[in-house]
Amino acid sequence: MLIDNKSIAIVGGGPAGLTLARLLQLKDADVKVYERDFNKEARVQGSPLDMHEDSGLAALRKAELLDEFKKTFRPGADKMLIVNEQAEILFSDHNTKPEEDFGAEHFRPEIDRGPLRNMLLDSLQPETVVWDSHFISMEPQNEGWLLHFKNGTSAYADLVIASDGAHSKIRPYLTDHKPVYSGVIMLEGIVSKEHAPRINTLINGGKIMAFGNSKNILMGQKGNGDLGFYASFKADENWAASTGLDFSDNKAVLQWFRTAYPEWSEIWHDLFENATIPFIPRLIYFMPLDQTWETKSNITLMGDAAHVMPPFAGEGANMAMLDALELSEYLTGNRYSTLQDAISKYEIGMRKRAAAATKESLENGERMHSETALTTMLKFFTTHSL
Repeated sequence: MLIDNKSIAIVGGGPAGLTLARLLQLKDADVKVYERDFNKEARVQGSPLDMHEDSGLAALRKAELLDEFKKTFRPGADKMLIVNEQAEILFSDHNTKPEEDFGAEHFRPEIDRGPLRNMLLDSLQPETVVWDSHFISMEPQNEGWLLHFKNGTSAYADLVIASDGAHSKIRPYLTDHKPVYSGVIMLEGIVSKEHAPRINTLINGGKIMAFGNSKNILMGQKGNGDLGFYASFKADENWAASTGLDFSDNKAVLQWFRTAYPEWSEIWHDLFENATIPFIPRLIYFMPLDQTWETKSNITLMGDAAHVMPPFAGEGANMAMLDALELSEYLTGNRYSTLQDAISKYEIGMRKRAAAATKESLENGERMHSETALTTMLKFFTTHSL
């Protein structure tokens, strides 16, 4: 193999980084994952993920984890409601969604991020993940890199793979491209089902997309019953600072919601009044669709570090896990004579498919935040549910 007798450092222990580590270990590669979380008990934030047949599920299948995934995913969590700002149901597939199973083209089983991460962690050899390793910098050494971490430790690797997210600290060692702000902010909150009983009854274990006055509320129910939600709207990039809003004050955030979403029913107030604080404003970024860089033999990118995109097509995590699958095959195969050739082939293909997914996500985001979002999305889901 091209990576025989080479040490590999994956920086970032999200789904993509852990999937890649698993795939490489199945080929007996020498790999470590450097993760900034203090330990595996760190809270995993974010909405549930839906796995797609040709990307996320394909990677799990190759990682020999599909059977374990089947024990962990949440049947029915992909069922959808579309409602207006008054929480009136205008589309539901709860009673019409066909029973699908693994292998079906449009089957997108949902899994919470925490269980997915635990499943991947449990599949790795002991001591693969080096916790409390917050990457600070690195410098060339021999044929590879010497990495430095916030806790004062350092480590050498022949090949560094950046899986450290949208604001990757490793990406500048390879390219000057930076994420571009999409114009959308998603204010994230989480509330227990007991504190939002009306919404809990409405969502019934699935998802809700609510549209009104060019703004959204997007939400899904987690495995423990909690309701994860996002108020999604267009705003300036400095919105969080310029509003002076205290995201640790439920009353203040509720008052903001009343003002920013004036036409919306008070049924939504339960979310903001009772959410666990703090709320998290998430600015939505994307990488330029035409980005390119000169391949190196000892560093590459994957996941959000390579191609962060808006979440409006459900492709981000799936593209990242497909990165893991494809990169593992290029690194462990015998089609290329040098690491640089193998990595170049991976990067060219990765950039092309990620650009297509990003374009779709951006277009969906525009539709979802337009004045006609409700009618547009109703037409889309009605057509695709037939």
